[in-house]
Amino acid sequence: MCGIVGYTGRREAEPILLEGLARLEYRGYDSAGIATVTGAHLCVRKTAGRIAALSKLLTKQPAPGTAGISHTRWATHGGATDLNAHPHVAGDGAVAVVHNGVIENYAVLKKQLEADGCKFRSQTDTEVIAHLIARHLNGDLVEAVRNAVRHLKGTYGLAVISPHFPGQIVGARLGSPLVLGLGENEAYLASDPSALVGYTERVIYLHDHQLCTVDPERWDIFSADQRKVSAQVHKLDWDPGDADKGDFEHFMLKEIYEQPEVLERALAGRLDEAEATGHFGGLNLDPQQLRQIERIVLTACGTSFHAALIGESLFEQFARIPVEVEYASEFRYRNPPLDRNTVVIGITQSGETADTLAALRESKRKGLRTLALCNVVGSTIAREADGGVYLHAGPEIGVASTKAFTAQVAVLALLALYLGRMRHLSYGAGKRIIDELKAMPNILRQTLECHRQVKVAAEKYHHVTNMLYLGRQYLYPMALEGALKLKEISYIHAEGYPAAEMKHGPIALVDEDTPSVFLAPHGAVYEKVMSNLEEIKARGGPVIAVACQDDEHVEAKADDIIHVPNVPDYLQPLVVAVPLQLLAYHIALLRGCDIDKPRNLAKSVTVE
Repeated sequence: MCGIVGYTGRREAEPILLEGLARLEYRGYDSAGIATVTGAHLCVRKTAGRIAALSKLLTKQPAPGTAGISHTRWATHGGATDLNAHPHVAGDGAVAVVHNGVIENYAVLKKQLEADGCKFRSQTDTEVIAHLIARHLNGDLVEAVRNAVRHLKGTYGLAVISPHFPGQIVGARLGSPLVLGLGENEAYLASDPSALVGYTERVIYLHDHQLCTVDPERWDIFSADQRKVSAQVHKLDWDPGDADKGDFEHFMLKEIYEQPEVLERALAGRLDEAEATGHFGGLNLDPQQLRQIERIVLTACGTSFHAALIGESLFEQFARIPVEVEYASEFRYRNPPLDRNTVVIGITQSGETADTLAALRESKRKGLRTLALCNVVGSTIAREADGGVYLHAGPEIGVASTKAFTAQVAVLALLALYLGRMRHLSYGAGKRIIDELKAMPNILRQTLECHRQVKVAAEKYHHVTNMLYLGRQYLYPMALEGALKLKEISYIHAEGYPAAEMKHGPIALVDEDTPSVFLAPHGAVYEKVMSNLEEIKARGGPVIAVACQDDEHVEAKADDIIHVPNVPDYLQPLVVAVPLQLLAYHIALLRGCDIDKPRNLAKSVTVE
């Protein structure tokens, strides 16, 4: 959940490391630091606070050198202090280490090292790693790192430098992502490929238990048993513009407005109009195997879990396949009875979500087929699943997911169509669905025109402390997602419910200071939702309605209305997502919150 950037080459490392950290600040932002090799010494600069605080420190105390490592932290062990910030140094300046992950046996190791005379300065688990490497350092930095990690239990992504080996960076990973970037007479190491956009297009994703060593002239990757191994070089095809805000004030707003183009990319090349079905190249299951599927388990966390709930209805409606949706953090520890014709699909933006990865591994261990829906080519989940589908949403920098969610829902709809056409869904029905999906990018552009109405509602309700979000069928997951977005970035308590469940308890919360957001576009349960809306109004609760244009019935009842285009029920999550995201954004903005970097959260949850 933290960010790592390393550089070795001919240029000064400091500005490259600092820019890379700025791109990874969404992964952790309570402290930051860098270490460079300067002659025969390490130059370490670190501080509590954001990247801006580190930049200010470096203005006063530069860190010269052409090789270095850096880190932006999301605290696990020890508070956000200067001493707990990475890098950590040991061996009287012999090694510097940055680390992502959690070392579960650090307390035992620390006690042993202290008994041997090691002096600890921080409360972190990472400092144990630095001391272990320093104790094993005897002429070969790679061997010292290899011997050190043998003592570790837990997860790690490491970058290590030493003034005894100038120009060399050693990396190691187990359960925490690490990517190697290749340039001309220079190399990079990072925990996320977005840090490398604009610097290189050639990347290698390390696997678990692998070590790597890089210097300006060469790179090598080693397996756990010390063998050199070959590696596939991937092309990083993200546009440099994806990594900056452009004309937008925040990444979140930029990514909300990118959703029409994201939807176009998610559908590109996957609409088979001749056969009225979807087209997927990476499922690695032949038609016979796909027809044998008798149950689907969708597993995910956070916003991806809400996309999975929408996927449940899509698969059941179009493909007539029974579906279960599981929180990955719970599913990995359960032992549900699943037969061999069950497929487990993990949904994740980063492809590195620890709980989702563990759930897929446990499923594979039991002989089940696994698929992945993720956004990052070469990510761990993408590699380890039997097959999968990339979202092509581009890098998502805002911590609160927006455009990746839209891509997930679109891909799930297309996958449901694909499986449905293999079973009972008619050609005519398939053709209609394809036409409706093709129209959605332009419909999302129209949906963004609700922005002014959203601002009005936000100005009216940004002072409240509680909100309810209510929807039914396909829009019940959107009630959950709307509430999550508001909680994540504005810190207002919010809950999402099926609208009919409101009178089974939550209605007790309704008063004049607790607005309810009703998701009420035209559809199969429109009249039912309107009845629930009436019950809220009868008790004096303010109502914000997300409804179709020219809906006079809603306009007569709601205190505020946000218009969205009229689309079929199964596509309503895509149009409703936009005003819900914008509402959370503007309420957070009015409350003075840090929208792209909400407190206590990090973008990629790579620890349990």
